[in-house]
Amino acid sequence: MPHSPAEKKRVLGRVNRVRGQLDALQAALEQGAECGPVLQQIAALRGAVNGLMAGVLESHLREEFSQLTDASQAQRASIDEVVSLVRTYLK
Repeated sequence: MPHSPAEKKRVLGRVNRVRGQLDALQAALEQGAECGPVLQQIAALRGAVNGLMAGVLESHLREEFSQLTDASQAQRASIDEVVSLVRTYLK
């Protein structure tokens, strides 16, 4: 869970955008929208949720590994590499 006020605000903003996308998807389904646009909305929603997950995971990794008092520059670079890898995987 993001702990700083800025991180928390960013994550809650993403959650609100996901909620908006989900509401739009529900409305499209209720109105009988065509399959193509519905599938596009689902793909966008999946991307938004993956982005949310990546953000929370990045925050968690940085929080956990920043507690290492003697974290070297190489270890910080490794954390950045893992975060980048996770973000790439979730796209």
